[in-house]
Amino acid sequence: MAELKTKPTDISVGAFIASLPDEQKRQDCLVILELMKEVTGAEPKMWGESIIGLGSHHYRYASGTEGDWFMVGFSPRKQNITIYLMYGVEDHPEIMKKLGKYKTGKACLYIKHISDIDLEALKELIILAVEETRRSES
Repeated sequence: MAELKTKPTDISVGAFIASLPDEQKRQDCLVILELMKEVTGAEPKMWGESIIGLGSHHYRYASGTEGDWFMVGFSPRKQNITIYLMYGVEDHPEIMKKLGKYKTGKACLYIKHISDIDLEALKELIILAVEETRRSES
């Protein structure tokens, strides 16, 4: 079984965010971080050099592949902020309609600025993602 390359590190989340060159992206990341901390009740941890993850989740696929990952997380990329929601991105079109300006991937939201989205809708998605993640472990 292949081992995940992205793992938790001892890099400081605060130092990582403070090192971002774009002031607006730093502020946007702080808003997302506080929202995720509120919903998960977990402390953030760096995963690799550029992903901030909160909570933990042990997954097991039907193929037998299993591992540990964060429940929700985000990464400030050059073009946008990637928000990782293992569940919830495609399963809730009614919330996605309220969200605002974004793009999606399989389990990711891509946003340019926090001002482009509705924070309450994002909070709803994070809550649902956390609930689904916890349910999948039962």
